[in-house]
Amino acid sequence: MKTLSLSAAFLAASLSFASAAPLETYTARLSSADHFNTNGERLTSVAAIIRQDRANFYLGYHRDREDESDRFFSSKENRARLESMLNRGRISASAANAVIDGSPLINVEIYEDFIVVTVE
Repeated sequence: MKTLSLSAAFLAASLSFASAAPLETYTARLSSADHFNTNGERLTSVAAIIRQDRANFYLGYHRDREDESDRFFSSKENRARLESMLNRGRISASAANAVIDGSPLINVEIYEDFIVVTVE
């Protein structure tokens, strides 16, 4: 009986997680400027590149034509959370490769504790 109750609780938690609506979404072009930090060093992780895009956007270093604003990553503290949020979130292997090796247009869904990144 105890196992059944735990299974039901886990199922309910899983369903609420899957049906949660994003806090907000945005689209951004990850151009070559987003692949380098302010010291000129090449960034090699998906999270670092996306974080640099948001820093470039909000600090006025570089904005691509397709970049959209978001309230969440306008905060330096929230940008610092981006890597852990991506680790708890989702990005496909092909999308991750596109971010690292190219200049894709990405869509980011921001949830309370994770993000979902897709490539258009």
